[in-house]
Amino acid sequence: MGGVAVRPARWADGEALAAIDRRVWSPVHSPAPAPEPAPSTDPARPFFDEQGPPAQHLVVEVDGRVAGYIRLGPPTPLASNAHVRQILGLAVDDGARGRGAARALLRAACAQARAEGATRITLRVLGHNDAARKLYASEGFAVEGVLPGEFLLAGAYVDDVLMGRGL
Repeated sequence: MGGVAVRPARWADGEALAAIDRRVWSPVHSPAPAPEPAPSTDPARPFFDEQGPPAQHLVVEVDGRVAGYIRLGPPTPLASNAHVRQILGLAVDDGARGRGAARALLRAACAQARAEGATRITLRVLGHNDAARKLYASEGFAVEGVLPGEFLLAGAYVDDVLMGRGL
């Protein structure tokens, strides 16, 4: 029987996660440039690297297929905020949306952050990403700051919204 399951990422997940990033990228979700298409000689640009290894990622499977990820890490290398974890990325494939995959990833990330000794978790979301903001709020995240007009996306200035919650 299928369903939604979250597990630690593995190096072997890289190709599937890079493909998901390419499919779901949008200026509604990310201020970064669109991921480059995979060259025909290389099925996918490496998803994992030294700054973002599998250990920082959780993967969600829906009906046994890789359907998305969440990346969790310290916001800075400073000891003074080692008690904080930050969600550094979250993506769910279009075909898996509406099945609870993003919510499962958020809950698993909070549990992992607690297990690592964190007492707070934070994230940044674009102001016009209403669906994500509603999801985060429903999971206890509150707006803690707004950087007005922080990004110029598709010809419009977009706020960067800082959200967080205690663990």
